[in-house]
Amino acid sequence: VQLVESGGGLVQAGGSLRLSCVISEFTFADYAVSWFRQAPGKEREGVSCSSTGDRETYVVDAVKGRFTSSTDDAKNTVYLQMNDLKPEDTATYYCADGFYECMGSFMSSSWAAKSTYWGKGTQVTVSS
Repeated sequence: VQLVESGGGLVQAGGSLRLSCVISEFTFADYAVSWFRQAPGKEREGVSCSSTGDRETYVVDAVKGRFTSSTDDAKNTVYLQMNDLKPEDTATYYCADGFYECMGSFMSSSWAAKSTYWGKGTQVTVSS
Protein backbone atom coordinates (compact mmCIF):
# COMPACT_ATOMS: atom_id res chain seq x y z
CA VAL A 1 0.00 0.00 0.00
CA GLN A 2 1.33 3.41 -0.94
CA LEU A 3 0.10 6.77 0.19
CA VAL A 4 1.08 9.98 -1.57
CA GLU A 5 0.30 13.40 -0.15
CA SER A 6 0.14 16.59 -2.15
CA GLY A 7 -1.25 20.09 -1.91
CA GLY A 8 1.11 21.65 0.57
CA GLY A 9 2.72 25.01 0.06
CA LEU A 10 3.24 28.49 1.38
CA VAL A 11 0.18 30.49 2.34
CA GLN A 12 -0.52 33.63 4.33
CA ALA A 13 -2.33 33.49 7.62
CA GLY A 14 -6.05 33.27 7.07
CA GLY A 15 -5.61 31.44 3.80
CA SER A 16 -6.64 27.94 2.80
CA LEU A 17 -5.07 24.81 1.41
CA ARG A 18 -6.46 21.42 0.48
CA LEU A 19 -4.21 18.45 0.99
CA SER A 20 -4.77 15.22 -0.90
CA CYS A 21 -3.77 11.70 0.05
CA VAL A 22 -3.98 9.16 -2.76
CA ILE A 23 -4.01 5.58 -1.54
CA SER A 24 -2.96 2.79 -3.87
CA GLU A 25 -5.22 0.18 -2.27
CA PHE A 26 -8.36 1.35 -0.62
CA THR A 27 -10.66 -1.12 1.09
CA PHE A 28 -13.73 -0.64 3.19
CA ALA A 29 -14.73 -1.76 6.63
CA ASP A 30 -12.64 -1.14 9.71
CA TYR A 31 -10.21 0.99 7.78
CA ALA A 32 -9.07 4.35 9.08
CA VAL A 33 -7.21 7.06 7.25
CA SER A 34 -5.67 9.75 9.41
CA TRP A 35 -3.82 12.98 8.95
CA PHE A 36 -0.91 13.91 11.17
CA ARG A 37 1.46 16.83 11.36
CA GLN A 38 4.86 17.44 12.79
CA ALA A 39 6.49 20.81 13.26
CA PRO A 40 10.26 21.17 13.74
CA GLY A 41 11.21 20.37 17.29
CA LYS A 42 7.73 19.16 18.16
CA GLU A 43 6.12 15.78 18.47
CA ARG A 44 3.91 14.41 15.76
CA GLU A 45 0.25 14.97 16.45
CA GLY A 46 -2.93 13.58 15.02
CA VAL A 47 -5.12 16.05 13.14
CA SER A 48 -8.04 14.03 11.81
CA CYS A 49 -9.22 10.48 11.41
CA SER A 50 -11.77 9.06 8.98
CA SER A 51 -13.29 5.63 9.38
CA THR A 52 -14.32 4.15 6.08
CA GLY A 53 -16.61 1.69 7.81
CA ASP A 54 -18.97 4.04 9.63
CA ARG A 55 -18.07 7.10 7.57
CA GLU A 56 -17.26 9.09 10.68
CA THR A 57 -14.57 11.75 10.64
CA TYR A 58 -13.00 13.28 13.71
CA VAL A 59 -10.79 16.31 14.02
CA VAL A 60 -8.83 17.37 17.04
CA ASP A 61 -9.78 20.47 19.03
CA ALA A 62 -6.77 22.46 17.81
CA VAL A 63 -8.18 22.54 14.28
CA LYS A 64 -11.89 22.02 14.86
CA GLY A 65 -13.95 24.52 12.93
CA ARG A 66 -11.08 25.18 10.52
CA PHE A 67 -10.06 21.76 9.14
CA THR A 68 -12.31 19.13 7.65
CA SER A 69 -11.56 15.78 6.07
CA SER A 70 -13.45 14.07 3.28
CA THR A 71 -13.11 10.97 1.17
CA ASP A 72 -13.57 10.34 -2.54
CA ASP A 73 -13.89 6.58 -2.84
CA ALA A 74 -13.84 6.66 -6.64
CA LYS A 75 -10.45 8.37 -6.57
CA ASN A 76 -9.04 6.48 -3.59
CA THR A 77 -8.31 9.87 -2.11
CA VAL A 78 -8.72 11.45 1.29
CA TYR A 79 -8.63 15.22 1.55
CA LEU A 80 -7.79 17.61 4.34
CA GLN A 81 -9.37 20.99 3.77
CA MET A 82 -7.61 23.59 5.86
CA ASN A 83 -9.17 27.01 6.25
CA ASP A 84 -8.22 30.06 8.29
CA LEU A 85 -4.67 28.82 8.53
CA LYS A 86 -2.48 30.11 11.33
CA PRO A 87 1.32 30.26 11.63
CA GLU A 88 1.12 27.51 14.26
CA ASP A 89 -0.29 25.19 11.59
CA THR A 90 3.11 25.21 9.91
CA ALA A 91 4.30 21.61 9.78
CA THR A 92 4.87 18.62 7.56
CA TYR A 93 1.56 16.88 7.08
CA TYR A 94 1.33 13.13 6.67
CA CYS A 95 -1.48 10.75 5.91
CA ALA A 96 -1.52 7.19 7.12
CA ASP A 97 -3.92 4.28 7.19
CA GLY A 98 -4.51 1.06 9.01
CA PHE A 99 -7.11 -1.36 10.25
CA TYR A 100 -8.56 0.36 13.26
CA GLU A 101 -11.48 2.48 14.39
CA CYS A 102 -10.92 6.16 15.00
CA MET A 103 -13.32 6.10 17.98
CA GLY A 104 -13.15 9.85 18.48
CA SER A 105 -10.81 12.82 18.61
CA PHE A 106 -10.00 11.99 22.23
CA MET A 107 -8.18 8.92 20.86
CA SER A 108 -5.92 10.97 18.57
CA SER A 109 -2.81 10.00 20.50
CA SER A 110 -3.43 6.36 19.55
CA TRP A 111 -3.92 6.84 15.82
CA ALA A 112 -0.23 6.91 14.90
CA ALA A 113 0.64 3.66 16.63
CA LYS A 114 -2.30 1.95 14.95
CA SER A 115 -1.44 3.20 11.47
CA THR A 116 0.42 0.79 9.23
CA TYR A 117 1.19 2.65 6.02
CA TRP A 118 2.48 6.21 5.81
CA GLY A 119 3.04 8.77 3.13
CA LYS A 120 6.20 10.83 2.90
CA GLY A 121 4.49 14.06 3.83
CA THR A 122 3.83 17.46 2.33
CA GLN A 123 5.07 20.74 3.78
CA VAL A 124 2.64 23.44 4.84
CA THR A 125 4.06 26.83 5.74
CA VAL A 126 1.84 29.63 7.00
CA SER A 127 3.32 33.10 7.08
CA SER A 128 2.10 35.78 9.46
